[in-house]
Amino acid sequence: MKSITCFKAYDLRGRIPVELNDEVAYRVARGYAQFLTPKRIIVGRDIRLSSAGLTDAVCRGLTDSGVDVYDIGVCGTEGVYFATFDGGYDGGIMITASHNPPDYNGMKFVREQSKPISGDNGLLDVRGFAERADFPTPQRAGVRHRIDTTDAYVAHLLSYVDTQKLKPLKIVVNAGNGGAGLIIDKLEPNLPFVFLKVHHEPDGHFPNGIPNPMLEENRAPTVEAIRRHGADFGIAWDGDFDRCFFFDEHGGFIEGYYIVGLLASVLLRGSPGGKVVHDPRLTWNTIEMVKASGGVSVLSKSGHAFIKQRMREVDGVYGGEMSAHHYFQRFAYCDSGMIPWLIVAQILCESGLTLSQLVGERIGLFPVSGELNYRVPDAKKTIAAFESRYAPQAIVLDRTDGVSFEFADWRFNLRSSNTEPLIRLNVEARGSVNLMRAKTEELLAVLKSQGAVAADH
Repeated sequence: MKSITCFKAYDLRGRIPVELNDEVAYRVARGYAQFLTPKRIIVGRDIRLSSAGLTDAVCRGLTDSGVDVYDIGVCGTEGVYFATFDGGYDGGIMITASHNPPDYNGMKFVREQSKPISGDNGLLDVRGFAERADFPTPQRAGVRHRIDTTDAYVAHLLSYVDTQKLKPLKIVVNAGNGGAGLIIDKLEPNLPFVFLKVHHEPDGHFPNGIPNPMLEENRAPTVEAIRRHGADFGIAWDGDFDRCFFFDEHGGFIEGYYIVGLLASVLLRGSPGGKVVHDPRLTWNTIEMVKASGGVSVLSKSGHAFIKQRMREVDGVYGGEMSAHHYFQRFAYCDSGMIPWLIVAQILCESGLTLSQLVGERIGLFPVSGELNYRVPDAKKTIAAFESRYAPQAIVLDRTDGVSFEFADWRFNLRSSNTEPLIRLNVEARGSVNLMRAKTEELLAVLKSQGAVAADH
């Protein structure tokens, strides 16, 4: 039995060719088929140089398992989600490593209706089958078909906006040489917007660095283009564009948290009592905006598999995480990096306000620290130290994900990473940047007393 080391909590990711190569990809595809026993599967891939070869290996693994493969070619992760639920397929595999370095690749797996397969609902079974490599012989070999679902996907994206109400906004779009530019080009003829394209061409060499807008240094080209062209706002995506990041008309980077409240307020129109699912890291602004829009806020553990499951349980209209993942009821409860900016553009056109005006008031009402990542010798011991100090005064103590402490005018969430030896801290306050900063400093002092050192991301 050969162990496969690149399985993670939600997906598969590893370095090429040491951890992930054609042989591993083939066995994983066979393991997936053995677990799911599907008949028809969608396969898509990102623009990485290694993705085409891995896709061939995955398709071979599936057809050797008797599965018919429908290969949709280069797409975003949401392209696989869309094709799977829209065409009624039994599942889908996306070959991508999103924002990881160029020498990495990986896979994301879904089953029917684009339900995620992750560590707690099948991924470990897939791994077990792949490692044992004792595959049954199918009655017939599967067939690989190449299909194009782009037009149907683009039509679905456009259904989120009323094109009659849109105005000719100037929008900076930075695909980071990932795949997002391909879809912007398809949307462009249907929209009155002027797109100012930065790092637009897909290029698996990533000549302008890894497409990860969470990294401060990767934001400069977007900011510069907004200021140079006097754009209305800017968007940047990661490599497989399942996350999108917003910049206002001054080039200011907007925390994903504030976009959650904004999208919730729009998507609740016409859905009184609709449910909005959110993560526990930052909550007050979202809860207040959902309530004001006549909706009900529902807390969920962070991470796409948990949010999607909660969305299905409560039939959520919308779900949002501060990490710039946005989930939509009509998109099979999946996340999309294209739907959010379309809705934001429509809000700007209808309201006549700028993006900084739309979110500025909320940023003032609920200032946040941004996520602070620290490496710690012992995460459990560190969290225990915070509990002994802060639990006695806390009005609310919540353990949905890590531990959240709430006080009258400030709150914080502390959680260990699912994937790394990190502790993540988020702090927010009511109406006072000074209070938020003072409390953040106080919490960091406690962290450092536990031997914490700042992580590089």
